[in-house]
Amino acid sequence: MTENIVTVREARAHLADHIDRAEQGTPTVITRNGSPVAAVVPISDFEALEEAADVMLAREAEAVLAEGGPTVTMAELLADLFAEHGEDAA
Repeated sequence: MTENIVTVREARAHLADHIDRAEQGTPTVITRNGSPVAAVVPISDFEALEEAADVMLAREAEAVLAEGGPTVTMAELLADLFAEHGEDAA
């Protein structure tokens, strides 16, 4: 699988072409000032990445529980998430 590397400007100008390439299995890496910042990838690759991340997080959670690590309630988790979100906005 060969990937394309394009600038943000190029990606904007030819977005449909990069989407077509992704549908055919070829990702496009988008750069800004020479650094990779985003990618247009086939949806199957994106879904596989999300699934792998879910599996990894579940395994980490199982390991913490097996070691007797701390747990939190859903209410505590949501409160922390909203608190962090509020700090980011400030």
